Amino acid sequence: MLFNSPEEFLSAPRHAVTVFGMAGVGKTWLASLLRRHHWFHYSADYRIGTRYMGEFIVDNFKAEAMKVPFLRDLLRTDSIRIESNITFANLAPLSTYLGRPGDVRRGGLPLAEYQRRQEQHRVAEIAALQDVPHFIARAEQLYGYTDFIADTGGSLIEVIDPDNAEDPVVKALTGSTLLLYIRGTEKDAVELVKRFRESPKPMYYQPDFLARKWAEFKAGNGVANDADVDPDAFGAWGFEALLHDRLPRYQKLADNFGYAVDAADLATVRDGDEFLDLVANAIGRRMR
Repeated sequence: MLFNSPEEFLSAPRHAVTVFGMAGVGKTWLASLLRRHHWFHYSADYRIGTRYMGEFIVDNFKAEAMKVPFLRDLLRTDSIRIESNITFANLAPLSTYLGRPGDVRRGGLPLAEYQRRQEQHRVAEIAALQDVPHFIARAEQLYGYTDFIADTGGSLIEVIDPDNAEDPVVKALTGSTLLLYIRGTEKDAVELVKRFRESPKPMYYQPDFLARKWAEFKAGNGVANDADVDPDAFGAWGFEALLHDRLPRYQKLADNFGYAVDAADLATVRDGDEFLDLVANAIGRRMR
């Protein structure tokens, strides 16, 4: 959804924007702000963790509970209920399920199991992103929202082809929303890695990239066996490697099908009108 002028965008009777960029750059903060100003907030990660991976997550909780005799007996008799309390701001249930590969004694997952869960996430993310047009219509028909923001995970770029207008996810998003890249800096990247170490977010690697980086990490750290990899160390190192690999692809998606603003520009946004002005300025820059 590209516009001929900033004025065309501003005067539209309804607005739908998909924000994308690296994890932690401010997408969810922005969407939460807009929600307080009569925008419908669609969180792709929330949709993944509830509609498409909710059963996997809860079954994992139950599998862990079944290891405890006291809880096992209660579960078998339906005396207790275990559920996920995932929210827009708390994706810990999804992050915990996806986990990190490596030494199980240090909280890791066997590599094959990690790869299996990665594939589940890939399928779920594609489905959640393709749901955006449905939720735009649903938000207006059910709740009367005319403004809509889709808050996507950092791994959006892993499940699409940023050069292909016929890619199913690209087609779904560009056919119904304006794509807006929230562009971070190298300084932002350093801070995001630090924050990731303290509070991991859901991570998805394309299979070939994961295989390369797994081998590279093992070789660089003198680790021979998959089962001996420190999961925390690989998680932080892999996140940083993935961050830098994604940046040019985010930019390519914006160049081909959307617009870009700097993460620092979000500081100027205090309500929906100021966000619309921010997007309009991005449209003007692209035209120039």
